[in-house]
Amino acid sequence: MELTESIESINQQLIDLFGIDTITGKSLFRIVWSEDQFEKRLTSFTDNGLALLYPEVRLLPKYRQWIQNKYVLERLCVVPEINQDEIPTDKLSYEPIWVFEKKDGVAIPPTLWASKFVIDSLYAAMGKKSLRKYIDDEAKNPEEYKEKRLKEYEEQLFGDESSLLGRTITGEAVGYGVKK
Repeated sequence: MELTESIESINQQLIDLFGIDTITGKSLFRIVWSEDQFEKRLTSFTDNGLALLYPEVRLLPKYRQWIQNKYVLERLCVVPEINQDEIPTDKLSYEPIWVFEKKDGVAIPPTLWASKFVIDSLYAAMGKKSLRKYIDDEAKNPEEYKEKRLKEYEEQLFGDESSLLGRTITGEAVGYGVKK
């Protein structure tokens, strides 16, 4: 999976667009790698799965059990009182709102426009903002807009495959990669 822009750059743009928590200075939204995330949680088991006599707070993987080798868009949230026993060391926690993957589970690189769309959709569902800005261009000229968006999606999904396309047109790519 090749990144089109750095995670640091996207995270900085998310700070610029959506802000930070004024008390802690943490960004309200961020993109992280699922394998790198850990949190201190109250658990009744050791790392090997053995039961403890008394629960204790341990540093545990946050996503590794469910999300492997993918980027995750997280939102900074207040830990509800009912869950503060589970995460006793923090009053704020980053919670996942989107995993960058296709519907078949294949990882895709994170992009700012996808992150912004997810966050705007979240805010619209909460009644804080409208998604109206995503349909203005389409309302003016739907056919031109549709063609433009399809080309953008094609470029973002497939990149530059002009060399393969050229070989396909000339017939050179027929049987390409097939052993005889």
